[in-house]
Amino acid sequence: MIFTIATILFTSPYIASLVKLPTAPIEIVLGAIAGYFAFLNPNDEIFTLMAEVGFFYLMFLAGTEVNLNILFKLEKDIFIKGSIYITALYTFSMIFVKIFSLPFIFTFMFSLISVGLIMALFKEFGKDEKWLNLAMNIGVLGELLSIILLTIVASALENGLNEEFVKSITLLFVFMAVIFFIFKLVKVIFWWHPEWKNFLIPTKGDKDEKDIRTSMTIFFLMVALMFILHLEIAFGAFIAGVFIATFFEHKEHLPHKLATFGFGFMIPIFFIHIGSMFELRYLFIQKLVLESILIVFVMITVRFLSSFVFHKILTLKERILFSLSHSMPLTLLIAIATLALQYKAIIEFHYYALVLASLIEVIVSMGIIMFISKAYSSSGTAT
Repeated sequence: MIFTIATILFTSPYIASLVKLPTAPIEIVLGAIAGYFAFLNPNDEIFTLMAEVGFFYLMFLAGTEVNLNILFKLEKDIFIKGSIYITALYTFSMIFVKIFSLPFIFTFMFSLISVGLIMALFKEFGKDEKWLNLAMNIGVLGELLSIILLTIVASALENGLNEEFVKSITLLFVFMAVIFFIFKLVKVIFWWHPEWKNFLIPTKGDKDEKDIRTSMTIFFLMVALMFILHLEIAFGAFIAGVFIATFFEHKEHLPHKLATFGFGFMIPIFFIHIGSMFELRYLFIQKLVLESILIVFVMITVRFLSSFVFHKILTLKERILFSLSHSMPLTLLIAIATLALQYKAIIEFHYYALVLASLIEVIVSMGIIMFISKAYSSSGTAT
């Protein structure tokens, strides 16, 4: 098992570069192949534990992309349009769920937004593209809501819609109110004592890696608190990342430093584990493949229809690119699908269709974005 994981860790980025795709889908595919030939056992306790830690760390890194200072500084018009866009996402998703007679939980799955792969687009296009900057700003808002809904859905699946669920949700909102108060308090403290930031996370002469140690302390403390409160651990990990991004922006390379370790080791194990759980024999079931294509079609369609709220800001081409950039919630989609299967809210058929769809939509969305961008740049050059 260790030899197989090591081989996938080493080869996946080279294969990803060769086929011009993000590394995560490649790791899932290689994990599926290794699982099919019994080189990996997805039920192994150590493998499962490492995958869970990788997932929590991934949520932590997702949080480091959400700086609340930037979120609160969003132009009022953009914030309102973004809220209408997200509301439209859920409305159209609900309509499609009714049309295709899918389980109600698909409403949340179709509406998920994650900014993880949008970061990969910034590496490709830079920060000068209007549609991409808007996609990130609205994406941050959408991901924050997606994480909160993920926590609520997880509680509903675990407890059912009973008294325990009400207690859990009440505790969640009390926790969020307390966290908001702590954020405000810390902001005031750092305003009066800005030198404390540098004490906790130095910008120079950090021989003992205090920045990593402080970040990991916040991460593990928040995870432990979630355990104690019986709330979704992924949400706590996400909040820990938001805390780092909001209050320690003076160390601008810290998120990259944290991501280097995560994407180099812990997070790939999560993706490999997801792949090892996927049974390749399902690929030969035509109905499952068609279901996956349907999911991809719906996810892209609801985003494109909702993007018309930005018709005065973005051109048609930019709205298409904007919609596609939001159509790749790979990790969140797999996370909520895993929870739904665990609590029997969906059957295995739907789970495998969702995992396959999460891979297809990354390949399709990335491919179309690259094609449209190159086509327009070529026509522009020719002109």
